[in-house]
Amino acid sequence: VLKAEYFSPWRGEQQMYKLDIGWPKTPEHFTGQTFCVAVDSLHGLVYVGQRGDNVPKVLVFSEEGYFLNAWNDTVEMPHGIFVWNTATGSSVWVTDVGTGKYGHTVKQYSPLGKLMQVLGTPGNAGSSLIPLQFDQPAEIFVEETGEIYVVDGDGGMNNRLLKLSDDYKEIWLTGTNGSGIGQFKIPHSVTVDAFGRVWVADRGNKRIQVFDKVTGEWLGSWSGCFSEDGPYSVRFTADYKYLIVAQLNINRLAILAAPPVGSIGDCIMVHSVQLADETKPHLVDVDMRTGAVYVAEIGAQQVQKYVPL
Repeated sequence: VLKAEYFSPWRGEQQMYKLDIGWPKTPEHFTGQTFCVAVDSLHGLVYVGQRGDNVPKVLVFSEEGYFLNAWNDTVEMPHGIFVWNTATGSSVWVTDVGTGKYGHTVKQYSPLGKLMQVLGTPGNAGSSLIPLQFDQPAEIFVEETGEIYVVDGDGGMNNRLLKLSDDYKEIWLTGTNGSGIGQFKIPHSVTVDAFGRVWVADRGNKRIQVFDKVTGEWLGSWSGCFSEDGPYSVRFTADYKYLIVAQLNINRLAILAAPPVGSIGDCIMVHSVQLADETKPHLVDVDMRTGAVYVAEIGAQQVQKYVPL
């Protein structure tokens, strides 16, 4: 396991974050490959999705780093994870890229791991909308209204961004395989900002593409920051001033200036953090209350927490 002291300092004029070397308290609970992390900032919980034989697929920690519990049923190969909070409760959404009887699905669980909803056709990859099918769905973002954004797929037959209503019907769909405007090569992560825009890490095309959340219209793209490696993850800081992007192959977190309302413009890298070799940061999440950034690292088989200074 990579220890904190091997991490080189941040480049740039001033540090924006520091590594919380005490999180988690018991890293030995990471027994598989840690692919994804999601923060429940309302309840101070952190969910980690990991893969491996005979390992619990979802681990739950407190934001202080204490291990709370784990669950395993009906999760085959977690890829992305997201916590959805409403006035009536919270739930955990997991995208499952497995090829067995539970795979090719997006699933909603209670905080304790009770299966509540399955989107897609378990065990069957496809492109259909009625019935809904996915092929290796990479990530999900759920708005407070219950409207859902799914990037589908992590290398399967689909390269698309899908918006669903709170009753799981298609609102709009964009994307085919390719490198043109609105096309994707492995749409890998999705998030929504405070200004009605949907941001997608278009991994294979080494760019981020941006869409109008109401219409699905293409608004722009950023590629200038990703000549060395494509973006694997997109998440906004709590104040929506910056976008945090993981770049797995160069073991880096890029912090980009988020444009206000209006033109997307070109990407501007404000800071970056260089992680240790072979860390392989895959997906990240941000605590929208404290601003802490959690990084799921496949290579290091751990999740690390960075706190804002």
